[in-house]
Amino acid sequence: MHTVSALRTLDLRRSVPSMQLGEPGPDEATVLRMLASAVRVPDHGKLVPFRFLRIAGDARHALGEFLAGRALQRDPQAPPQAVEKDRQRFSHAPLVIAVVARLQAGHKVPEQEQLLTAGCVCFALLQAAQGLGFGAQWLTAWMAYDPEVARVLGLGEGERIAGFIHIGTPSQDAPERERPDPRALLSDWTP
Repeated sequence: MHTVSALRTLDLRRSVPSMQLGEPGPDEATVLRMLASAVRVPDHGKLVPFRFLRIAGDARHALGEFLAGRALQRDPQAPPQAVEKDRQRFSHAPLVIAVVARLQAGHKVPEQEQLLTAGCVCFALLQAAQGLGFGAQWLTAWMAYDPEVARVLGLGEGERIAGFIHIGTPSQDAPERERPDPRALLSDWTP
């Protein structure tokens, strides 16, 4: 019975668009509970190659203002609606958790495996948020890869954004989308 319940949880996972996430967001105890589940990921070498950065309250809007300015620096001809979209990116969900990958170069555990661990944290955090009754969406976009955004967020050497996890209360049910047929993706290797 427990196994069926766990599989059902995986099968019911839906991304809720960040623009459909609003108040209330999780309180401090709930955030910590979500993170306690999110850290239970495969981690070869026990490196803990990730950390969390909370973006909430007015910090969301301040980051949006920075992003709007940075978007214009990157492309002075950017259309006003694109700049406004960047300004509002972090304003919808009451909480955004940036999962920061902390990659150790030259370690016996390849950087790719370290990055995959951080990616697993992103997915586990999505599952934890949904399991506690919230909606969530994992986003990146250009700002996850921009060195100036990394600097403003305080990322250090070897750190990069694995994902911005937007968390809040859904304003509507998340739609199901067509999923791939696993039979079409499975093949057998033979020597």
